[in-house]
Amino acid sequence: MNDDKPFNEPRLALNRIYTKTGDQGETHLASGERVAKDSPRIECYGTIDELNSFTGMAAVSAAEGTAAHPKLQELAGILTRVQHELFNLGSILATTPEKAHPKQARITEADIAQLEAEIDRMNEGLPLLRSFVLPGGSRLNTELHACRTICRRAERLLVSAARETEIDTVNLRYLNRLSDAFFVWSRWANVATGVKETLWSPNLGAAGQKS
Repeated sequence: MNDDKPFNEPRLALNRIYTKTGDQGETHLASGERVAKDSPRIECYGTIDELNSFTGMAAVSAAEGTAAHPKLQELAGILTRVQHELFNLGSILATTPEKAHPKQARITEADIAQLEAEIDRMNEGLPLLRSFVLPGGSRLNTELHACRTICRRAERLLVSAARETEIDTVNLRYLNRLSDAFFVWSRWANVATGVKETLWSPNLGAAGQKS
């Protein structure tokens, strides 16, 4: 029994990978409704799925770097947790509100509070910024910046979807906070590994170099 846990465990069996039911450009939501594959909810949780994949890449990079930089172990654990949260988010976005089970996986205030605590703590030791930061310096840094930009896109899509269908605002706040977290984690990763940040300099473009 899972009465002591907030969410039900998955109950599914993936025996067949293709069903041919989506060949005409439609698919089923988790709650059973049949919708176009480019419908707002599909666009949202499809982008969340994309973000989850990139977060997994960053988690692997962080884990692989722990031999040389033990501090990265904490980040690897955080990113793995975020992957589970993103799947929880996808689950609730794939379900219309009236059909969501009370114990269906979803984003909660606790998820947002945890991100805020991590942002504050990990931002504390970072150098003060006097310019915008460019992705670079390490593979992990660039992967985290990719996560940040995909997260921002997911947030924009969710804002658009909320104009047409009911979306709990906790989901929007989570994505907003998560994109901030990816930014802080990208900087933290470079500092933790002793890599110099790449700061934006307007005059390093071709126009500036020719002046």
